[in-house]
Amino acid sequence: MRSTLRDVLYLSDAYLRVGRLDEALRTGQRALDVARISSQRGREAWALRLLGDIGTARRETDDALRHYGHALALGTELGMRPLAAHCHLGLRALYQRTGRREQAQKHLTTAAAMYREMEMRFYLEQAEAR
Repeated sequence: MRSTLRDVLYLSDAYLRVGRLDEALRTGQRALDVARISSQRGREAWALRLLGDIGTARRETDDALRHYGHALALGTELGMRPLAAHCHLGLRALYQRTGRREQAQKHLTTAAAMYREMEMRFYLEQAEAR
């Protein structure tokens, strides 16, 4: 069976969710490489956001910030507002973890406002619960 780039992104996310961070990182990096080689810029942005989440989980602050920054820039260029909102929520988690509460609150507020504007109720409820 041949896996698609989307499948590789899902696999990396699944590894992240169950705490298999080394596999998540390896698979996420593979997804990013394939996205770049095949010029799938939207998938590249999602892979970068996922690598930001993985960096946060691995407590690799510099890597997480770099990946979120690239994902936000590319997502903004491509008009990917849901991705941008997810990046802000990820940045909130990163800054919360590093004790930078003011920056965490700023990103949480931004994510919640974006979810509200896009009527993404599921994610808005998650953001507001935090």
